[in-house]
Amino acid sequence: MSEKKKWYPVYTNPRAEKKAYELLLKKGIESYLPLHKQLKQWSDRKKWVEEPLIKSYLFVHIETKDLAEVLMTSGVCRFLYFSGKVAAMPDRQIEDLKLLLASENELEISDYRFHKGQDVMIRAGALKGFRGELVDFQSHKKIILRMEHIGQSLIVQVPLAFIEPLRSSESQYLN
Repeated sequence: MSEKKKWYPVYTNPRAEKKAYELLLKKGIESYLPLHKQLKQWSDRKKWVEEPLIKSYLFVHIETKDLAEVLMTSGVCRFLYFSGKVAAMPDRQIEDLKLLLASENELEISDYRFHKGQDVMIRAGALKGFRGELVDFQSHKKIILRMEHIGQSLIVQVPLAFIEPLRSSESQYLN
């Protein structure tokens, strides 16, 4: 009896996701590389390009006997481990990711783990350097910029890519 295939996240070398994905497909290994369109700006032009949604990650649908074959693929670094075992993902999460990417929703990925009420700083854009509190309204990420001296607050929607969490020592003056 054949073992059931599972989805495994694979960590790749930086900027090697597409090449590793192509090589895995050539080996006959079912793989998934979530891509999203992004407008890139060069000095002389702008162009829409497909970029990996999650940098340095792709997913393979394999049996455990195929783990070594995946690791022997150029561009692949390692599998992720949880409690000493190679981490597998539920099929539903991959299907949900595919559905999400097929929709017209605007997606943002951030390495930071944000939570409601967290003190943050805007690190890019017109409001660069402002500090505030992250608020979650109907899954839109918004920041409250408190103006203590005049007793007012300004609520601004800012892309997650533009904000970073403040360390507790940096956020003391916000409270």
